[in-house]
Amino acid sequence: MTISFENRVAIVTGAGGGLGRAYALELARRGAKVVINDLGGSRDGTGSSLSAAQSVVDEIEAAGGEAMANGASVTDAAAVEKMVAFVKERWGRIDILINNAGILRDKTFVKMTLDDFRQVLDVHLMGSAICTKAVWELMREQGYGRILMTTSSTGLYGNFGQANYGAAKMALVGLMKTLALEGAKYNVRVNTIAPLAATRMTEDLMPAELLAKIGPETVVPAAVYLVSEDAPTNAIINAGGGGFERAHVTLTRGIHVAPEDMTAETIAARFDEISDRTGETVPDTGAAQGAVALGGA
Repeated sequence: MTISFENRVAIVTGAGGGLGRAYALELARRGAKVVINDLGGSRDGTGSSLSAAQSVVDEIEAAGGEAMANGASVTDAAAVEKMVAFVKERWGRIDILINNAGILRDKTFVKMTLDDFRQVLDVHLMGSAICTKAVWELMREQGYGRILMTTSSTGLYGNFGQANYGAAKMALVGLMKTLALEGAKYNVRVNTIAPLAATRMTEDLMPAELLAKIGPETVVPAAVYLVSEDAPTNAIINAGGGGFERAHVTLTRGIHVAPEDMTAETIAARFDEISDRTGETVPDTGAAQGAVALGGA
């Protein structure tokens, strides 16, 4: 099976370098028309320039592909809506959105300002929501859409000094899970990738010998599959350095107690039983979790 993106139109945010650039180049190589969206700011989100985005467009065009550069900030809803309108006018449709744009403002929580916290959430979470909202109705109307959110091992499992980043990245999992349900009957599939890659976001966070093994190209196969025609929906894939794993939010069988036993002391006494992962499940919806709680299944 060969995955093709002929006659597909993709928007990739944060595509001026790193993972976004790698995604865009591969989508274009496989036939997609690609919007290279990048504010062109620094790692902490300051500044702007279209040069990085245009450089990727030049690469794609030199290889015979079709692309356009766009410098809208993902946090600027009006600018994003303008970008989407322009793309639809020029190419007629939008099939794929990869929400990849991000910034870092790492500090321990005691030293982190609320502005540092808010700015990271604005770019990662609100930026993804803004871009997704801008294409959502179009994808529903055309009966086709593939959206990829970007989470992180920090969001899924935690990492010292990244409270803002972790909060944003786990929130994107919740956004994905709900949109996967809402988009299902319209053939709009929504997934999430947790990349482990050497980019400017991670260049000073990992040892050089590890960075050498986890170039952006090692994440690309998973991202390409997750926005393909035969993609699943509601999947979280960890990817990087040749490793590909699927992450799940699981539910233990837990316990079910009578009203007279619903006390903190019961929870303390039976916490190990509540935590026992034997027979754990992956609920399809929040309602499914509620059914387990109420039914003691």
